[in-house]
Amino acid sequence: MSSRDLPSSLPPFLPMHNPIQGYDWGSHDALTRLFGISNPDGKPQAELWMGAHPNGCSEVSVAGSTQKLSILIEAAPAAVLGDATLARFGSLPFLFKVLCAEKALSIQVHPSKAQAEAGFAREEAAGIPLKAGNRNYKDPNHKPELVFALTPYQAMNGFRTIPAILALFERVKLAAIADLVAALAANQNEAGLQHFFHQLLILDGARKEAALTDLLAYACEHQDEETFALIANLAAQYPGDVGLFSPLLLNVVTLKPGQAMFLDACTPHAYVRGTGLEIMANSDNVLRAGLTPKYIDVAELLDCTRCVAKPDDQILLAPRVEGMTENMVQHFEVPVPDFTFSVYPAGEHALTTASAEILFAIDGDVLLKQGDETLRLEKGQSAFVPATTGRYQMLAEGRVARAGNRS
Repeated sequence: MSSRDLPSSLPPFLPMHNPIQGYDWGSHDALTRLFGISNPDGKPQAELWMGAHPNGCSEVSVAGSTQKLSILIEAAPAAVLGDATLARFGSLPFLFKVLCAEKALSIQVHPSKAQAEAGFAREEAAGIPLKAGNRNYKDPNHKPELVFALTPYQAMNGFRTIPAILALFERVKLAAIADLVAALAANQNEAGLQHFFHQLLILDGARKEAALTDLLAYACEHQDEETFALIANLAAQYPGDVGLFSPLLLNVVTLKPGQAMFLDACTPHAYVRGTGLEIMANSDNVLRAGLTPKYIDVAELLDCTRCVAKPDDQILLAPRVEGMTENMVQHFEVPVPDFTFSVYPAGEHALTTASAEILFAIDGDVLLKQGDETLRLEKGQSAFVPATTGRYQMLAEGRVARAGNRS
């Protein structure tokens, strides 16, 4: 598609057709149960992607045909994205997902913007292929994330306080690493936690086996506690993995449906089980720290990890609310411009956009209207709203998620 193939003005609403990623940790039935999306092959359906990422680009219906969203953006970037977004980012700056985890994802850290730019340039200069197993940086962008729970959603997010980490390890009494625990107790600061984290990552041989055997034995005797039940569950999925220490190191949280949390750069985290909406900067940069058979670059991981505690009261992201109680809009504000995320309740809403948006029907049908132009979405369907749309109306039978960016 070129700009010559576009209608004289873009439609205000473009139906989206979204790819589903079949990663092996995905759920077999979550998309079907929640949104009626079929799974005829019975394979894992891990993530439904809404956006223009090259590894999974949505298609949109426009001018009587279906085109990749990326091609539409290339054909008319200012009209689709808006002048300010185009000038600042040059492309759609966010990727919106439905994430369905049946098994735990790897423990991950995402680099900062500066780290990603430097790391990508370094690996490009070294000639490391983009799809190589030892490639850390797939692009020069950071990857902050927000997750909004649709079901109970278990995850780990950020380091516990050092006294809390010590209390758990001293309680479990792992003789094989008693010296490491004592060293952390003597150095309760960022450097001490980094050293402790590093030494756990590089454990091997009989010492690693002994520590994990004792850890699992203790966990199996304390299944009534969330932390130890999680360790036993993870051990069944990733036997012998150093990531089994992570519930002792990281905050374990189960979001209730409707709760959200933000995952910043340089913060270790992992999604364990549940279905949620996830929005992130348009990046694929992941540094792994366990619960995976994939490549772990310990040195690069440590360089990109801030070994500081994330207090309990900073895990959940409280929304800024707008409107009356019975018609309250929730705006989940994040400290990055790449994306915005809001949830609108059932009812009628007058909206205005100056940049591209994606709307996702969470609970029921949605009617989008601008003058004589309308589009109806069923639960689980999404629409792309170009920047040129400006003002429009949304009549919703249930909750609607609205994704965009600050330009």
